[in-house]
Amino acid sequence: QVQLVESGGGLVQPGGSLRLACAASGSIFGIYGVRWYRQAPGKQRELVAAIPSGGSADYVDSVKGRFTISRDNAKNTVYLQMNNLKPEDTAVYYCNVDLQTSRGTIPDDYWGQGTQVTVSS
Repeated sequence: QVQLVESGGGLVQPGGSLRLACAASGSIFGIYGVRWYRQAPGKQRELVAAIPSGGSADYVDSVKGRFTISRDNAKNTVYLQMNNLKPEDTAVYYCNVDLQTSRGTIPDDYWGQGTQVTVSS
């Protein structure tokens, strides 16, 4: 079994920072593409940041220069550093990874449980 556990969300004032973490545990052979999504009330889920397998980080325009996605392969953990937060960043944030559970299997798609980020004064 594979589990993704997210942490780091909370309430922050505009201009503040948060660092989200997504730790994978269980039967893990390899993690490939990693992504962070967010969903605000009444809106569709939005891809915020991604590191494709073997590729470079990419971001939605609204967070470029403020958010940084990174990964620690030794810890099977993905991070999202969020700086200069704005009220419009308020949403539930989800991590999503392509994960291979054993040699020879096709990587599957796994999601974290979501963590609430609220930006408000």
